[in-house]
Amino acid sequence: MTLSVDLAHYMAVSGLVFGIGVTVALGKRNAIAVLMGIELMLNAVNLLLIAFARFGEAFAGAGEAIAGHTFVVFVLTVAAAEAAVVLAMAVLVYRRRETVELDRINLMRW
Repeated sequence: MTLSVDLAHYMAVSGLVFGIGVTVALGKRNAIAVLMGIELMLNAVNLLLIAFARFGEAFAGAGEAIAGHTFVVFVLTVAAAEAAVVLAMAVLVYRRRETVELDRINLMRW
């Protein structure tokens, strides 16, 4: 008995991880937890891009598969830059307000 993993399995896992990311990003009050939810969503998209690149080789040439991997590299780069900027902002807000709870942060009041 052989088990094969096809595109539908990758899509299901990616959808599950994206759903968990949305739940975490919208349900948490901590800025770091919201960032982790956004990272989960970006990783779910990366998984789907790689899966489409892998299974798309059967229908198209190798150039489209390389394009899928290129998009993943761009998404990872943007995610790393976003994480660095948001963590730097969280450190600055923590120094000024002594909290990273999103409902307790009021940056308009000094």
